[in-house]
Amino acid sequence: MADPKGFLKHGRQVATRRVVEERVQDWNEVYPDGIGRALLPIIGPQASRCMDCGIPFCHQGCPLGNIIPEWNDLVWRDDWEGAIERLHATNNFPEFTGRLCPAPCETACVLGINQDPVTIKNVEVSIIDRAWESGNVRPQPPEWLSGKTVAVIGSGPAGLATAQQLTRAGHTVAVYERADKIGGLLRYGIPEFKMEKKHLDRRLDQMKREGTVFRAGVDVGAELTGPQLVERYDAVVLAMGATKARDLPAPGRELGGIHQAMEFLPQANRSSLGQEVADQILATDKDVVIIGGGDTGADCLGTSIRQGARTITQLEIMPQPPETRPGSQPWPTYPMTFRVSSAHEEAGDRVFAVSTQEFLGDESGNVSALRIVEVDAKFQPIEGTEREIPAQLVLFAMGFTGPEQEGLVDQLGVDLDARGNVVRDESYASSVPGVFVAGDVGRGQSLIVWAIAEGRAAAAAVDTYLTGSSTLPVPIKPHERPLGV
Repeated sequence: MADPKGFLKHGRQVATRRVVEERVQDWNEVYPDGIGRALLPIIGPQASRCMDCGIPFCHQGCPLGNIIPEWNDLVWRDDWEGAIERLHATNNFPEFTGRLCPAPCETACVLGINQDPVTIKNVEVSIIDRAWESGNVRPQPPEWLSGKTVAVIGSGPAGLATAQQLTRAGHTVAVYERADKIGGLLRYGIPEFKMEKKHLDRRLDQMKREGTVFRAGVDVGAELTGPQLVERYDAVVLAMGATKARDLPAPGRELGGIHQAMEFLPQANRSSLGQEVADQILATDKDVVIIGGGDTGADCLGTSIRQGARTITQLEIMPQPPETRPGSQPWPTYPMTFRVSSAHEEAGDRVFAVSTQEFLGDESGNVSALRIVEVDAKFQPIEGTEREIPAQLVLFAMGFTGPEQEGLVDQLGVDLDARGNVVRDESYASSVPGVFVAGDVGRGQSLIVWAIAEGRAAAAAVDTYLTGSSTLPVPIKPHERPLGV
């Protein structure tokens, strides 16, 4: 363990972000010189706060089963090479999770019962950022090839984790992505100020050096059909995510200026990376209303700020969560508390417990305002609380209802559950022999740590299917779930 008295000596500290006035003028990460560098002066004492708690509930809180106390101890002892070895043993992409995961491990930390928990996520990202700078992240090509081929459909975190594990096991893996570049939502869904794409690109370079083949710009299900995939490859892994966005069919929905978040964010990301975007949806000089209070809504908020929106209002139908853990969500569950992202620090109003009744338009057919109403605990309108708020741009950030079924899913004929997700068994196998499922396409919309964990577990199942056995680790099974996550 780390310092036995560390949690008594040191309070919780997190990385200091750049001042708001500076960071909203660019698209760079909100931390000076990157979060890893920002953390280095404080990370040793923070790692020393990890207790010898006997039963590390942080393991239970993490779908990946990260060996958190061990790498905290190694960081405190200044053994950074040992720390990255422990971290990579369970997590293929800690530079992604260290920036994007909501850290259910921290809410499960034993220290968090009556104090502030260990800054697990900050320690994690410090380890990987330092490892990249020190040259301790190297390609791990297989020692031999199995002669078996695997197609992975989708290049988000689930698909990339599946591909890396299977490549290292000796199989020939091709990752298909319909966008022009590899990365899925990591590439075009996550704004640059949350994760600069250099972190994704250098990991992809490592995977290429290991032997993974990437095929971007291929719409599987159209130019390459499901039957062709099954015939061409020894195994197929579906990892396309849950990309069917939830809609809001209120009166006036047909007006111009109303868009899904995943229409708005990819365009903004392409533009921030220097790509030309025709007919880009812009928040510049507009009153922006974002419907949905989660991470995607916060991404729309930060993006709208940087585009120069006049006003920004974020609406949420749920009541405002409490500041501290409610009694109905006891430790070590993941509590629904009031959280403030970096974007929320920058600008905008957050309005809770309201529902949109109608979109109002102007003479040109574009949205000009929303009529909203406050709702009670059962989401029923409260009489006399109706009001209008101006809006020339409305963004839906209400989550996703499942995978797209048209095309590949229909062509393969895989079974679906009542929610429209692809059914898989405990071995991540679909109802079609040789076709496996990983991530949101089978689980439904979830966390990045679940995507990576499922990718790793699905890879072990595919390896067993192809060779009869596997030495790849199996972090979780589909029916298993840490409390509250």
